[in-house]
Amino acid sequence: MNNQATDKIIEDTRIIRERFVELVDGLTIEQLNRIPAGFANNIAWNFGHIVISQQTLCYDRGGFKGVIDPAFIPKYARGSKPEGFISAVEIGELKQLAFSLTDRLATDLENGYFQGFQPFVTLFGMQVRNAAEAAAYSISHDHLHLGYAMAQRKIVR
Repeated sequence: MNNQATDKIIEDTRIIRERFVELVDGLTIEQLNRIPAGFANNIAWNFGHIVISQQTLCYDRGGFKGVIDPAFIPKYARGSKPEGFISAVEIGELKQLAFSLTDRLATDLENGYFQGFQPFVTLFGMQVRNAAEAAAYSISHDHLHLGYAMAQRKIVR
């Protein structure tokens, strides 16, 4: 992908994360932690999940070491669920990471860090051949979880 395409991917990532932070900021910590009937997780978990998923999709699955604290990964990984109350401090840290990790991804894409990226196939059968494609896929993943969070917000308010 060219720089213009990757710049657009990073711009779109920031926009969707800004929308997610706006949703998070509009709720109490109790509302963020409430698991609505019919759901296996809550808004706080969905937000943490998009933060770690960018790392796992763009770094780990491609054969590179991510930069997020490894302690976050099992807590918010695919197939996990909230095991306890997610504090306001942790939400604040996730909000900061949502943007700082995106900035790091932009730098790594720009500097050619991902040479030798190992292609993989997503759960939906989509072939991901390089880190830019992983970052583009991550946007659709972020949208999916923002949609879940928006549905949950209607219930927890």
